[in-house]
Amino acid sequence: MPDNYFARYLPLLIHFLLAGALATALVTLSWIIGYRRPTRAKLSPYECGMTPVGDARQRFSVKFYMVAMLFILFDVEAVFLYPWAIILKDLKAHGQALFGISEMFVYIGIVLVGFWYIWKKGVLDWGLTITQTQTPRARVARAGSEV
Repeated sequence: MPDNYFARYLPLLIHFLLAGALATALVTLSWIIGYRRPTRAKLSPYECGMTPVGDARQRFSVKFYMVAMLFILFDVEAVFLYPWAIILKDLKAHGQALFGISEMFVYIGIVLVGFWYIWKKGVLDWGLTITQTQTPRARVARAGSEV
């Protein structure tokens, strides 16, 4: 290892030290100079400039969380395409490009089967009503009881 290997990282280290020192100095200066009287405006929660309405502890539909988890799942799966694209050049040089491409098609196929499954389960369909999700027998029984 050359003697100056870590020397090229010295400007980066100096940059981080100066940024940390500046941030610490500004926070300390604000604490020294600033007012310490709590007011009603300072004690109220910040809601993007809007006046808070209602309770902060309201329930959200599970569908919001489901869409967030599915986004993370498929986003992480899409991240795996980048290293494959990088390594494909090496596979092509060794004559294994067909293997690499077929491997990725299998991977994408598995991802698409998962996407098809959640599509058929109706996870992404937010327009369903209770009567649409019931079985035909339940609809007939319910229709008969209303008469």
